Amino acid sequence: MHIHILGIAGTFMGSLALIAKQLGHTVTGQDQGVYPPMSTQLDEQDINYTHGYNVNDLPKADVFIIGNALSRGNDCVEEILAKQYAYTSGAQWLSENVLRDKWVLAVSGTHGKTTTASMLAHILEVAGYNPSFLIGGVVQDFGISSRLTDSNFFVIEADEYDTAFFDKRSKFVHYHPKTLVINNLEFDHADIFDSLKDIQKQFHHLLRTVPSDGLIIYPQNTPAIDEVLEQGLWSHEQALPAQQLTTTKTGSSFSVEGAGVNWQLLGEHNMQNGLSAIYAAHHVGVPFEVACEALNTFQGVKRRLEVKHQTDSITLYDDFAHHPTAIKTTLQGLRTKVADEKIIAILELRSNTMKSGVHQQSLVDALKDADQLLILKPESQAWDIDTLFSADSLFSSVDDIVKQLAQIKQGHFVVMSNGGFDNIFGKIINQLNSGESQ
Repeated sequence: MHIHILGIAGTFMGSLALIAKQLGHTVTGQDQGVYPPMSTQLDEQDINYTHGYNVNDLPKADVFIIGNALSRGNDCVEEILAKQYAYTSGAQWLSENVLRDKWVLAVSGTHGKTTTASMLAHILEVAGYNPSFLIGGVVQDFGISSRLTDSNFFVIEADEYDTAFFDKRSKFVHYHPKTLVINNLEFDHADIFDSLKDIQKQFHHLLRTVPSDGLIIYPQNTPAIDEVLEQGLWSHEQALPAQQLTTTKTGSSFSVEGAGVNWQLLGEHNMQNGLSAIYAAHHVGVPFEVACEALNTFQGVKRRLEVKHQTDSITLYDDFAHHPTAIKTTLQGLRTKVADEKIIAILELRSNTMKSGVHQQSLVDALKDADQLLILKPESQAWDIDTLFSADSLFSSVDDIVKQLAQIKQGHFVVMSNGGFDNIFGKIINQLNSGESQ
C-alpha cells in the first residue's frame, strides 16, 4: 500500500512514517517546514518527501494521512476532498492498524511527555520487553523516535492537540491506553483551546477509555489533574510518592521503593518524569530495582538540554522548552549544575499560545535564572513584549542575536524553541568556530 503523509516532518507524523514503512508500506510525504532532527531521521530511513504543498507533488496513493497542521484552504487538502481520495488522520490510522491488539502505555501532560515516554521505553527495553514506541523526539538510547516490534507493549507520547481538521478531538482519545501517565496539566495550545477547562474535558474523555483493570498514574497535589479525576474514574490509580532529589557532581539522585536512581539528568521535573516511568513500567511487571537501574543508563532525548557545541569557555544547548513552566524548569536545572556561571537564554516565542500573551507574566518569572536574555521578537503577537523586557533583550532577527552572542566570551548558551529557529545553531557554531580560529 502507498501511504502519502501530509505534514510528514512533524514529530508525530515523522515517527508514524517510520512505523508505516516497517509494516511494509511505500511511504512518501510533504511538509512546509523541514528541519532536524526529524528531517535527518526521514533521510536516514530513505523516506522520500517534497517541500511545500504543491498539488502537483501529490502521488497516486492508496491513502492520504493528513496532519493536524493542515486545514481547509490548503491546496493539497482541497484536492484530496475534491477528488474524493481516501484520507484519515495519523492518530486514527495508528489506532486501527497498530495499537488495536497492544498493551498501550500512554504518557500525557502539558510538559515532559517526550522525556517520560523515552524513559519508559528505555526501561522496558533494558527489562527485556522489546517495546514498540512512538515518541515526539529522537530517543538517544535508540537513535530513532519510533519503531514497531513483535512485543505486546507499545509506548506512546499522548498529545492533547487536536487530531485533524475533520476531527477536533485530542489525538490521545484514539489510543485506548491500559497504562496512562498524566504528568501535569496546564493551559496550552491557545489556538485550539479557549481555557484550561476545555483541556480538562479532553483529558476526561481520555480517562473514559482506560479499562477497569488499567492504571492511571499522576502526581500528588495537582488541582488541575484532581479536578479531572473527580469527574469520574473507572480504573486503578497511583499517585506518585513524594521524593527528595539530591544534586550530585555528575547529575542528581533519588530513591523509590527501596531502589535508587543516580543519573546525569537535572531538576525536580526530571525526577517526576522518572517516577512516572518507573511506576508505569511496574504496572506491566518490571521490578522497581530493574527500572531504577535502567534509568541510571538513560541518555536522554535530543533537544532536551542537548549539548550541540562546546569550547573551553562556551557550552551551547538545544532545548525544546517553549512554555513558561518548561522554560523555568530547564533553566533551574541548569542553574543547579553550573552554580554562578553565566547563563544566556536565547528564546523563540513561536507557539500560538505564547504569541497570544496568556503566559506573558509567567514568562518573565520563568527566565529569572538566566543572567542575560536574547529574545527573537515574534512577527505578530497579541501583547506588547516591549513592556516586559528591556530593549537590549529583544531582537528582530536571528542574525542580530548571533552578532550579540559573538560579544560574549564565556557562559552557557541555552537556545529554547519548538521549531527550527532559522538555523540558529549553524549560525552560532560558525561564529564560535570563526572566533576560535582568530
